[in-house]
Amino acid sequence: PFTQRMTKKKLQIEAPLTSNINIMAKKGAKKVKSGTPSFYPADDIKKPLQSQAKSQAKNKTKLRKSITPGTVLIILAGHFKGKKCVFLKQLDSGLLLVCGPYGINGVPVKRLNQRYAIATSTKVDVSKVDCKAFDDKYFKKPAKDRSAKSEEGFFAAPTARKELPAEYVAANKALDASVGAAIGAVPHLKEYMSALFTLKTGDKPHEMVF
Repeated sequence: PFTQRMTKKKLQIEAPLTSNINIMAKKGAKKVKSGTPSFYPADDIKKPLQSQAKSQAKNKTKLRKSITPGTVLIILAGHFKGKKCVFLKQLDSGLLLVCGPYGINGVPVKRLNQRYAIATSTKVDVSKVDCKAFDDKYFKKPAKDRSAKSEEGFFAAPTARKELPAEYVAANKALDASVGAAIGAVPHLKEYMSALFTLKTGDKPHEMVF
């Protein structure tokens, strides 16, 4: 009688398992989605990396609606944080071309990520400002001399002072003068641009209107 009870229990346990297997067999194996492998390779497969130029062309950074040519921005990070600048145009890299100008608040012609800028409601007429000469290549630094140096040359102090190209300086001065003239045409705007943006205890930036 004990063996009969055990065999009955085994049959009760095995019966649902066999029935489930039969059902799965009738339905068929689970189909793998097209394009996804059903196994993982043992070794890493090297794939060619996408070039930066192609990725930038495909995923071009969208400009915020509040930022238009002539908009006064507040810089939030970096050496010039708290200072204001004028937005001129968006470069191919997605960065913003801005100018202080340098003669008013010390901010030169530079590139700025829009994440680190607050767009204000103040605008400057920059329709007469020519900034066609400024692109990402303009800000590219010259390649360093990485040739092998002797022991004496390695420890020797640099004698020649590095100077910026004359074309670079001339283009900066021309753009600085044109933006400065546009700011000077608006009353009290020069004082506003030279003032530093700061927050005090109790200030609520999320409730401010810039």
